Amino acid sequence: MASLRALECLVAVADTGSITQAALLLHSSQPAVSHQIASLERETRTALLRREPRGVKLTPAGRAAVADARRAIEAAASAVRSARAAGQAAGGMLRLACAQSLSVALLAPVIHGWHRRHPEVAITLRESTAMDELLRFVDSDEVDVALLPGSPPGNFTITAVAEEEIVLTAPAGHPLAERPAVRLEDLEGAPLVHFAPDNGLSGWLDGALARAGVHPETVMRTSVTTAAPQLAAAGLGIAVSPVSAVSAGFPGAVRSFTPRWVRQLVAVTSAEPDPLLTRFLAHLRDHGVRVPRDVRNQLAEVPSTG
Repeated sequence: MASLRALECLVAVADTGSITQAALLLHSSQPAVSHQIASLERETRTALLRREPRGVKLTPAGRAAVADARRAIEAAASAVRSARAAGQAAGGMLRLACAQSLSVALLAPVIHGWHRRHPEVAITLRESTAMDELLRFVDSDEVDVALLPGSPPGNFTITAVAEEEIVLTAPAGHPLAERPAVRLEDLEGAPLVHFAPDNGLSGWLDGALARAGVHPETVMRTSVTTAAPQLAAAGLGIAVSPVSAVSAGFPGAVRSFTPRWVRQLVAVTSAEPDPLLTRFLAHLRDHGVRVPRDVRNQLAEVPSTG
């Protein structure tokens, strides 16, 4: 395969009309340039230059090769610029994946700011309710990072980025809504809007309730994380979900648990984050999970479970 240096020599000869001038332009020697041209002619099995008393001219094959040579040189330069920009956290691409409920509360404000302040950085986003699928995205190099709750198993690099509260949602006027905060044991026998098995919150919530020895009565299940609070507010029962699942203008009641129940949100990568991703994750930590004011005003100041 032709070397990039050989292509540079061909373009320089085409631009100057002289091997001597091409050598000066490339800060090289005349024999070195002649050697590169000769190797390129062996590779193409045809003459690319025609030597004349006053210099050299391109043959038809040489003219055909020069156009592609210019594109190859520019592509190589562009690759270097892109790599340098990404290495300096000034450009490149970020391929993100996240748990479904986190796209608005955690990622959207930061992505919006980056689109405005860093338009040279391209950002893509994939969502899922299944942790296994998010981890597969990372493992197969389909994304650069997955943002999800907890510390997943496997040979991944884990970076903490935020924490969010787990809350109870209920219809306005529900007996539990009359309390400033609720205990897990208050859910015993309560009608529960649960999550469908394909949503990772289903197994997580089952485990938490089992450890607490609490047995609510599941009245329905939903695959959509943000639907559970809305269904509870509509009178179907109560729901337990991350606060990120509760939208602004929520028509029901939102209550903290006592002690306060939180979960850690982490960035999962296959290796140590590069400078561009490190910068993005730092902005996520600075911003945290966005909680609408009307929702935040309903939450009690109670000690955390740690």
